Amino acid sequence: MSDRLSIPREHVDWRTKGLWWPGEPITLDALGSRGDDLFTGPFTWPLMVLRASALERNIAALAGFTEHHRLLFAPHGKTAMSPVLTQRQLDAGAWGITAATANQVLAFRRFGVNRILLANELLDPGVLRWVAAELDADPDFDFLFYADSLEGVATASQAVGRDGGRPLRVMVERGTPGGRTGCRTRERVLEVAREVVRAPGLELAGVAGYEGSLSDAEGVRGFLDDLLGDAAALAAEHGLERPVLSVGGSAWFDVVAEAVGGREDVLPILRSGAYVAHDDGLYRRTTPYNRMPGGGDALSGALELWAQVTSTPEKGLAIAAMGRREANHDQGFPIPRVLRRTDGTVVPAEGVEVTGLNDHHAYLNIPEGLVVRPGDLLSFGISHPCTAFDRWQVIPVVDDGYRVVEAIATYF
Repeated sequence: MSDRLSIPREHVDWRTKGLWWPGEPITLDALGSRGDDLFTGPFTWPLMVLRASALERNIAALAGFTEHHRLLFAPHGKTAMSPVLTQRQLDAGAWGITAATANQVLAFRRFGVNRILLANELLDPGVLRWVAAELDADPDFDFLFYADSLEGVATASQAVGRDGGRPLRVMVERGTPGGRTGCRTRERVLEVAREVVRAPGLELAGVAGYEGSLSDAEGVRGFLDDLLGDAAALAAEHGLERPVLSVGGSAWFDVVAEAVGGREDVLPILRSGAYVAHDDGLYRRTTPYNRMPGGGDALSGALELWAQVTSTPEKGLAIAAMGRREANHDQGFPIPRVLRRTDGTVVPAEGVEVTGLNDHHAYLNIPEGLVVRPGDLLSFGISHPCTAFDRWQVIPVVDDGYRVVEAIATYF
């Protein structure tokens, strides 16, 4: 049974981007229950929406994958920071939720999540004391976090400042040369682990790492072999019966499943998170489903940005009212999907390309033969969902006929 989360009762009003609502505030539930058509309802452009069918399909795909491969699943909640989507991931069988920052931990805890994995070092004494108090107050709360230094271990132990009470559970993080955080050698992993075992108020839980930045399957397998060796060394030295082994970006979870899925000597926890919305750029190119027989369409981009063409100042150029404030672009510009003309007809946006963004303008290269006029609407897919959600506090959810069936809030 999943956690039943506390969904904040939010309102929308004149401050809500993408919604044209000059009247009195209404709740998100009320907005979602109106059944508005996206193109005739109280919306203005640009606007980001979620497609319900893609969202449901994506959640079901990873739930089935992790169950089949006997992996515990703690999807990275930083992607959407939405209690509604978190609830659906838990309902689909997620073991817990992963966070990247202390503020995200607090948000998920306030939503009511009972298992939180902080995939990061934690050296803030105030936050560590708060976690300890939460553990003492709620026997159902489970929390895991990283350490890769003696300083991090000492900070955590000193912040807790006790021998009694429930200990803070620590995973020693393994990193890669030239990468970000994490111990670079087994000797260092063991050194940090010994310090955890000696430190009052802490408990050694296992090891963790991030393989998503590695460039090929061979490198990923080597990294996973290192982690498995680390886990075995911790088990042998400290008597851990089944140490946690947590990994998981969104590019190599097939290799992760082959290496650690179903193992009895470790407790494997996968953390992939971008899958929930997927995309039409980075992850469409790199998803492990592309390597699985018949799996290339298992995930689909659930996020769409709709923007209006406001100017066609010269041949081959159109300007859409959408820019860096609305569209993420760290892993590539938005990808044009379809053109919706002012009379409601829809044609493919084949050959249309975003070539630049200002704060609120997108420069579009228009191919020969495609007529684009001011007032037309363009739908765009995005690349990298983890930097898309945070631009929108409220996102309508639409069915395949672009009828609004729900509205979700994000908490970044």
